[in-house]
Amino acid sequence: MAQTIISFTLYPESRRKVFEKPHSLHRVFFGITVLAGNDVWRQSRISFDDPAFLSYYVLDGPYKHFEMKGEGIFQGDIWARNASGIGLLYSATEILA
Repeated sequence: MAQTIISFTLYPESRRKVFEKPHSLHRVFFGITVLAGNDVWRQSRISFDDPAFLSYYVLDGPYKHFEMKGEGIFQGDIWARNASGIGLLYSATEILA
């Protein structure tokens, strides 16, 4: 079992591959959080194997956290994009088994 915990800053309209596709282990949990107050409405996007962000999940308003757990979760690359006008701090965790 392995756990990865990272924090990073994304500047306006920038994107980053948060987690790469696991090769030797199997992902059983991941979570991404935007570290900002609940009254701050700055949009972020999460994409699954789509660095162009044609299909994405939105983190905005009081909902600044996304997580998945269990055996049937997504196993590919996970991307984050800051779609707001200011730099944002992110925290992310992944557990592989």
